[in-house]
Amino acid sequence: MGSPQQRALLAALLLRDGRMATAAQLIDALWGDDPPSQALAAVRTYASRLRKALGPGVLVTEAGGYAIRMPSEALDLTHAEDLAAGAEKARVEGDLQRARTLLNQALTQWDGEPLASVPGPYADTQRTRLEELRLQLLETRLDLDLEQGCHAEAVSELTALTAAHPLRERLRELLMLALYRSGRQAEALAVYADTRRLLADELGVDPRPGLSELQQGILRADPALAEPVTAPPEPVAAPVRPAQLPATVPDFTGRAAFVSELSDVLATAEGRVMAVSAVAGIGGVGKTTLAVHVAHASRTRFPDGQLYVDLQGAGPRSAEPEAVLGAFLRALGTPDPSIPETLEERAALYRTLLDGRRVLVLLDNARDAAQVRPLLPGTEGCATLVTSRVRMVDLAGAHLVDLDVMSPEEAMQLFTRIVGEERVGSEREAALDVVAACGFLPLAIRIAASRLAARRTWTVSTLAAKLADERRRLDELQAGDLAVKATFELGYGQLEPAQARAFRLLGIADGPDVSLAAAAAALDLCEDDTEELLEALVDTSLLESAAPGRYRFHDLLRLYARSCAERDEQPPAERTAALARLLDFYLATAAGVYALERPGDRTVDHLERTARPGLSFTDRGTALDWLYAEAECLLAAVRQGERCGSRRSAVDLLMAAKALAETGVCARRYEAAATALRDAAALDGDPRVEARARLTLSLVHSTAGRFTAAEQEARRALALADAADDPWVRCNAPNDLGIIALYEGRHAEGERYLGDSIAAFRADGNRPGEASALCNLSRIQLAAGRTETAVRLAEEGVAIYDRIGLTLRLANGRYALGMALTQAGRLTEALDQLTEALAVFRESRQRLWEGMSLFRLAEAHLTAGRPARSAALAEQALVALREIGGPWRRGGVLTLLGRSLARLGQSDRARACWAEALVIYEELGSREADEVRSLLSPAAVA
Repeated sequence: MGSPQQRALLAALLLRDGRMATAAQLIDALWGDDPPSQALAAVRTYASRLRKALGPGVLVTEAGGYAIRMPSEALDLTHAEDLAAGAEKARVEGDLQRARTLLNQALTQWDGEPLASVPGPYADTQRTRLEELRLQLLETRLDLDLEQGCHAEAVSELTALTAAHPLRERLRELLMLALYRSGRQAEALAVYADTRRLLADELGVDPRPGLSELQQGILRADPALAEPVTAPPEPVAAPVRPAQLPATVPDFTGRAAFVSELSDVLATAEGRVMAVSAVAGIGGVGKTTLAVHVAHASRTRFPDGQLYVDLQGAGPRSAEPEAVLGAFLRALGTPDPSIPETLEERAALYRTLLDGRRVLVLLDNARDAAQVRPLLPGTEGCATLVTSRVRMVDLAGAHLVDLDVMSPEEAMQLFTRIVGEERVGSEREAALDVVAACGFLPLAIRIAASRLAARRTWTVSTLAAKLADERRRLDELQAGDLAVKATFELGYGQLEPAQARAFRLLGIADGPDVSLAAAAAALDLCEDDTEELLEALVDTSLLESAAPGRYRFHDLLRLYARSCAERDEQPPAERTAALARLLDFYLATAAGVYALERPGDRTVDHLERTARPGLSFTDRGTALDWLYAEAECLLAAVRQGERCGSRRSAVDLLMAAKALAETGVCARRYEAAATALRDAAALDGDPRVEARARLTLSLVHSTAGRFTAAEQEARRALALADAADDPWVRCNAPNDLGIIALYEGRHAEGERYLGDSIAAFRADGNRPGEASALCNLSRIQLAAGRTETAVRLAEEGVAIYDRIGLTLRLANGRYALGMALTQAGRLTEALDQLTEALAVFRESRQRLWEGMSLFRLAEAHLTAGRPARSAALAEQALVALREIGGPWRRGGVLTLLGRSLARLGQSDRARACWAEALVIYEELGSREADEVRSLLSPAAVA
């Protein structure tokens, strides 16, 4: 929202609740008694910019002043006040639990300091008011905690709050009461003594009467202070009984032996720990139809419900067990806040909920046994049916069923039931020809029969003649995933030429889906014409509309579309051209996102030139949303570019989309794409592509904490720089090697690398790159004990970022400066720098650097003598780095957490943290292991 003063103007208008503010009032709000000479003009400029940013009708001008017109619920303050009012109403009505819930929701509207970094006297006043409101709500909620008997749980929070607000007597009073009700009378009286002494020393006053009366009540063990009578428990809701089975088909035919076999296995579930039946067979053989039919027939044996999921194992993106378990837990009545994060925790809760219940679980279209295992119930009484295209011989204890195609008799029965006895009876030979052409595959028979049933003017012979044409069906109709291709041919043959071309070319792309803009690029058409074609394909069921503006193929239809492209797309080079256009679009758009996120960085000047501009964005948030939403499509395009001769554009797309590696989004696929490009380029002798691919791999490895692998890739990239004649590699490879050397304690070597990097960035005119290397060199100097030099270098880097007006890169600079200032003992400045860096990293979704900023903040607070705050931040860092950063970084956080806990007197817990860190360092062979061993020595803990 622009400059600090512009944000101050916005805040002043928002907090007036739609009332008009005159220009004089706004000038006073922004500058107080010392406005600049052009204050009125500045206010008008800020208002004009805000009007554009907020859109029409939001910021209005009235009688020489300004007002913001927007729904009251759009403001978080109004929402918090409404929630607080609802909490008070619930409390009056005796619904204390709801009152607590509403107050907690109100408190979540605060996210850090209100109006942070907003200048001006009005903002200062409002900050104080909003903080006071937050504390009042917090006190009310804690009071409710005590009313409901949660005194033991409240002690920890009240201890921290009284430390943060030592003169706030209401918090002291609540802490005394919580301690007294927890059986800690002496501590409660000690809190009173501390409070009395503090008030006398700081303010020269005695505690207020309420606090003194509480002390007297504690001394005489006043029964009125006893724990309140616990309210009767709320009625326990009846267990949720899911009924998720899809509808069974009314014309289910044959399979009598299989139905009997599977039903018998399910009947034994009550006496077996794991009754699992796995049905395997080729695509379209009727696995799902059979499983659903058997499940419906067995429902009475499972009165506590039935769960169902399509695991999408035959598609490019099979369902993740974590997501499936989340859906199952919700279906079993678990509220979202109670659903754990990790796969192991979700699986454990899932098995717990199923214990003692009789539930049938149908896992359809599984990829393999590994996908299925976390989804299996763990106790007797439950049963699982699994369908898959692979035979699950490695699924322990499973009853395996191999499902083959139908017999000719069963195939005819199915065809007749769908088409009708009258039409089939008069053309029995033609009907036999139809089912034979379908390879007796149930899905092919069903689709063919349904089309015939929908066309009353067709005869069975008409359909048989169409299927007899070799051009309209696969030579190997019964082979795997292509089993229904002949049926798709019927729909494809009715398409207009432009529709058929779109169907063919879009099927070539490997991405899980495609946006309208990307499809337009691949087809070389405008978006309006493209949308008309794609919607026509949706209408004919040859394409699915995944969401507004996004389209996807069913997995079998995608394969069919590709076969059509190989057969029909002329000249064949058009297929390669379509993929090149798609890659070009992704590269242009990703480069724009990179430039918006990192203005001034000359990386974009070293990318392949594109023939089309790509999408453009006005703000970083929208740009990043696009990048993360398109991550899998981008990486699929990179892999196809590597195979189709567009390796330079492919590797440059990886460079432009480096945020995917830095944030851990699709990290494995990003690494696989970079590895494939590296190997292909090395084989073909393309040093430019190989060097760039190796540097992207170095980033992936470094982000994951694999520093040895990262160094190997960066060294090889640097060795290729001259052969590649690539200034981008000359700049970035030594920068990466310098920071890796820092991590591994090779300070002199790192200093040499970073000196080379600074010189290369300067020669390239890349000021942000120069600033990055300066900040990295600052960290080298800091590790070598040259603190003043470290501060100076980091300040130089930050100054460059400031002049350019960067955000994300400036956060990297503030991170380095914060570290240096911490070691220099300038702790207030260090905390300011690190806090600002943390805010930007969170906004940019940089989870690695969010976690590391929390870690550095914890270091600073520990240095400042605030171990409790340090421990809380270290815990947050562990959460942020849970799935990114690698074990080495986790070891550092655990070591710091142990130091903080030791300072708090929690020596046993500190030792546990250090022991875990030591295991990590010893496994890695890291030099930090010696430091942790010394911490674990008895003398150190004592």
